[in-house]
Amino acid sequence: MGIRIVRLGTPRAPGEGVRLGTVRRPPRGVPKSEFASRDFYDTWLPNLSPSAPLMAQGQAATDDKSWAAFKRKFHAEMKQPEASHLLDALAALSHQASFSMGCYCEDENRCHRSVLRELLVERGAEVE
Repeated sequence: MGIRIVRLGTPRAPGEGVRLGTVRRPPRGVPKSEFASRDFYDTWLPNLSPSAPLMAQGQAATDDKSWAAFKRKFHAEMKQPEASHLLDALAALSHQASFSMGCYCEDENRCHRSVLRELLVERGAEVE
């Protein structure tokens, strides 16, 4: 049981469970009816993605200083009640069910999903 952090669009692992897309926008050129069958996501949770301006800042981060600035701002966004309550719920669910969540970025180390991993662990989630 627990949460697996994944890159959307990659093959699903055995026992991965429901895949949650924590992205601002759906995959381009993919019909909505094919999101799950093409291993993107089963359910879309854009509330756990950076705001559009912050997403642009994160994608432009080329050094540790700019990445740290992105992380600080994303942490602040995730402290907003809607996102914070959702993270609390997912952390609690991780002890009862298996599911995955992620986004499209190739490198998790420079992706908001690494920050989501940290936030979930801080809340006591079981994260693989």
